Formats: sequence, structure tokens, C-alpha cells
Amino acid sequence: MSAEQFTDTLVADHWDQNADQWKKDVEAGLDVYRDLFTWPAFERFLGDITGKHMIDLGCGEGTNTRKLARAGARMSGVDLSDKMIKHAITEEQKTPLGITYATSSFSANTGFPAGAFDMVISTLALMDGPDFEGAMREAYRLLKPGGTLAFSILHPCFITPGLAWQKDENGHTTGLIVSKYYDQNHFADQWKFARHGDNRDVQRFSVPRFPRTLSDYLNPIIKTGLQIKEVQEPKPTEDAIQQEPRFHRWKDLSAFLLMVKATKPDTA
Repeated sequence: MSAEQFTDTLVADHWDQNADQWKKDVEAGLDVYRDLFTWPAFERFLGDITGKHMIDLGCGEGTNTRKLARAGARMSGVDLSDKMIKHAITEEQKTPLGITYATSSFSANTGFPAGAFDMVISTLALMDGPDFEGAMREAYRLLKPGGTLAFSILHPCFITPGLAWQKDENGHTTGLIVSKYYDQNHFADQWKFARHGDNRDVQRFSVPRFPRTLSDYLNPIIKTGLQIKEVQEPKPTEDAIQQEPRFHRWKDLSAFLLMVKATKPDTA
């Protein structure tokens, strides 16, 4: 599918179609990467958020947004998928945490006031939108002077369109083949949740992908005027590997996650 066709509208359509099954699978404990690896790493990366006014870009069904609210932050969330936001609002109505949700692209004006937030965060969502630079401009607009942007994405140097695992004659994974790093053709990935030892027939999701290089991510942050303060490439913990043995690949062979923290200058 060409870049011209992969608009915000089409991305929203994909996630609207995914929404009900996605929520069901998350509640069934199938999002093992989030539960054991990516969320704990990002939570450590954020540090103490008590009392912070924060907005979650690409909040989806709101699982992470609710976790941050329970950790003491005052939360808002936006997502392009109206169905995802409806699921998030339903959970807020069941268990009120004071979260405000809105259906919006994170790459355009989200409707929240400029300079309203101490932190703008996003977890594994910014790589799935067609306009990353627009997202950085909106993050800058939303942040108070001195405020912090923190986000995680799939590591662009390793999660490429030509990714393939290398195995030995016994079927053991020995390396990662990385290719098509500069291939920026947008495509719909057929992907599903999976947990070690779980033989359930899990439905696949059609997920829009927008391959980018490392510079495609870092340069728009700088161009917007945000100042990069910290970059991390976390490994899964030994406890996570014991629960999900395939995670050893992301400890011994390659990086899965890239996390970036940047601040808006005090004088902005």
C-alpha cells in the first residue's frame, strides 16, 4: 500500500476493526510483551510521576493510562481509534480515576490547551502513525515550559521490514537478520499476541506500519525544539525471561525497544 493511501483515516479504520479483539486479548493476559517487558521498562524510565499532569498519546484501550493514574498522575489520553477510546471511557466509567479521553490524531491539534501538561508520554504507539514530526510538534505545544516528553517505540535499527531470525540446525535462535533498513514503504502487518505454552487460536490483527530510520525519529525531536536528555534500550529482566523464554533473544541478540526522553526549554 502506498504512503499516499495510508492516511490517519485508514489507520483509524484498522484500529477500530482491531479494538474489540484487542481489548479481549489484553484482558485475557495475552499481551505478554507489555506485561513482562515493555511496560515495566517504561515505568522505570518515567520515574516518580506522583502529582504530574500527563497526557498519553496513542492510549488505545487505556490500560497504560489507567496504570499511570493509579500511580498518582493526573491523566488524559488520546487515540485515533474511536472504538479504542470508547473502551477506555467504559473502563473509566466502571472505575473512575479522573481520566479525560478524546478521539484525535496525535499528529494534529488534539484539542487540549497549549502548555497544559507536565509530561507527554506514549508507549509503543508513535511508530504506528504516518506523521511523526507532526506528533513532535503537538507534544511540544502540549508541554509546559520545562515539561518532559517520554516515549517508547519498537527499535528502528532492528525491527525492520526485512527482520528474520537466524537459527541453527537444532532450531535454536542464534542471531537476528536485519535488512531493508532504508525501506520506508508503509504496509499492514499481520500480527497476533502470543504467550509461551498457550495453544489458543488467537486472532491476527492488521496493524499499519511506518518504517523509519533512527535519524527519522531523532531529528524531528530536535527540529521541534525539544532537547533530548536520555535514551535507553532496555533488556528484559531475568524474571521475565524465565516466564517467557523467547525473551532471551532481546537480551542476548538484539534490542527490541527504544525509549527517549526530551524536555521543552524553560524559556519556551
